[in-house]
Amino acid sequence: QVQLVESGGRLVQAGGSLRLSCEASGRSFDSYAMGWFRQAPGKEREFLATISWSGRSTNYADSVKGRFTVSRDNAKNTVYLQMNSLRPEDTAVYYCAASRALALTVVSSMYAYWGQGTQVTVSS
Repeated sequence: QVQLVESGGRLVQAGGSLRLSCEASGRSFDSYAMGWFRQAPGKEREFLATISWSGRSTNYADSVKGRFTVSRDNAKNTVYLQMNSLRPEDTAVYYCAASRALALTVVSSMYAYWGQGTQVTVSS
């Protein structure tokens, strides 16, 4: 079992940057692929990025490719989401999630463990 806690969300101006963190507790963090998702009010949860257990493979949604970067530090049991060039439409609750799937996946149902989310608000 893995417990996930996100942090780093806040109010930021358009064009600004934020780095979200997701700290995991429990065993075998480095055996999980990790993903980032977000959900805006009235919208479905949206895949953003995923990273393999080793950190060597990543995948991004087209909407954030080139602006967001996912990384992990297995020694700290933490995964990060660096977000640059933020836009008002990036406003949402951001979630990290852990998956035991063998391949990187964008499908939220393949992620067994989820954090509680952190709010990111981008003002215009």
